Amino acid sequence: MSARTRVTMIPGDGTGPELAAAAMKVMDAAGVGIEWDIQKAGADIMEEAGTPLPEKVLESIRANGVALKGPITTPVGHGFRSINVLLRKELDLYANLRPARSIEGVKAPYKGLDLVMVRENTEDLYSGVERMVDPDHAESIKIITRAASERIAHFAFDYAAREGRKKVTAIHKANILKMSDGLFLECARKVAEEYPTIEFEDRIVDNMAMQLVQKPQLYDVLLAPNLYGDIISDLCAGLVGGLGVAPSGNFGDHIAVFEPVHGSAPKYTGMNKVNPTAIILSGALMLRYLGEEAAADRVYNATAAVIGEGKTVTYDLGGDAGTSQMADAIVEKMDSLR
Repeated sequence: MSARTRVTMIPGDGTGPELAAAAMKVMDAAGVGIEWDIQKAGADIMEEAGTPLPEKVLESIRANGVALKGPITTPVGHGFRSINVLLRKELDLYANLRPARSIEGVKAPYKGLDLVMVRENTEDLYSGVERMVDPDHAESIKIITRAASERIAHFAFDYAAREGRKKVTAIHKANILKMSDGLFLECARKVAEEYPTIEFEDRIVDNMAMQLVQKPQLYDVLLAPNLYGDIISDLCAGLVGGLGVAPSGNFGDHIAVFEPVHGSAPKYTGMNKVNPTAIILSGALMLRYLGEEAAADRVYNATAAVIGEGKTVTYDLGGDAGTSQMADAIVEKMDSLR
């Protein structure tokens, strides 16, 4: 990494700006020389910009090649489509990486879990191809292509090989959706043959949900099309304590956008109350992507240590600290880990 690396920061809306400020504080303390390019997007700028995602935001991400963003509100049943979906489509961020790793001190059904969901990010039912056939019938088109399926399978196996992972499990419903999910499974099996040192298996999505609740320790890297990946990754987050501790990254060939997967919690806006763990750990994923492995480890280890101590954590982690106070505690802990 160069002396100063320019990174797009999208604070988001609701509690997003508070979380973004906490994340930037921790990333700056990691000592890797980030220059933040602040770009606004979301519901708060609709009136001013006429769109929740101005073109200059996309231009910034394309120019910098990497972004960290806070949560952005998505209207339910009306209004603009998800900004996350738009970003993935416009920037061809075809791979969504969602680690689910146990942290000591976080109340969760299991301990010692270390799962990673790799989710195809650009097609399936999330393509948004739907219509009202008539007033009483709605239709959505599920799109699965060979190119996208092989591309995400290669991403999953490359990730497993690079990170020393032992197994990839493909998730599907090919017993019923024989053409669309059948094609996804066919592509996963074909790509698996190129990685003989990594175990490959597949699971039907409903059985996968049950297996993860009963015996999640059996699984490692999970590979799924868009919709199943969205649902199962939230299930995995629940196994380790919830979305408040769940980071994520979205990857294209030359661009990556990192973000927490939880919502913007607008009712807590300005209250300095929400848990910054997810966005800080998303920042740690970003540092690793930028080749700053040591700094990424410091951020992760300091965050885990602060949570484990339980002294300066937010209300959902059993404490009474604010967002900024928890970030300060992580920075202080990082200093001791140098």
